[in-house]
Amino acid sequence: MKLTLEQASVIVDKAIAKGREMKIRPLCVAVLDDGGHVKALKREDGASILRPQIAIGKAWGSLGMGESSREIGQRLKERPAFLGALSAMSEGKVVPVPGGVLILKDNTIIGAVGISGASSDEDEACAIEGIRAAGLEFKV
Repeated sequence: MKLTLEQASVIVDKAIAKGREMKIRPLCVAVLDDGGHVKALKREDGASILRPQIAIGKAWGSLGMGESSREIGQRLKERPAFLGALSAMSEGKVVPVPGGVLILKDNTIIGAVGISGASSDEDEACAIEGIRAAGLEFKV
């Protein structure tokens, strides 16, 4: 199964709605397909200019490593040499902090969502809410 534009749009819209419910603004939400291409992206009014790159970097790193950006960050704390290598290999695209969550269907990775704009834990909570609203599974 492939991630559809409709599912990606639901994820973005519901994640932003969850952020507003939590009084978090402004967010930027990016959804990537399993090939790492942007499927949907929204940047709320007032979000700083780097928010899209940060959101994409969280999602892209999750896809590239096959785990959440939270897991990547935790593993890299003890492996600074690997962090440097990963950064070089990805041309600086990986953002190893919470907020990047894998999207699954039937235990198969079909994409990832990345969010930037709040604390990393809040970003992650909004991502999970969006994925659930789209009727998909997630991995953090």
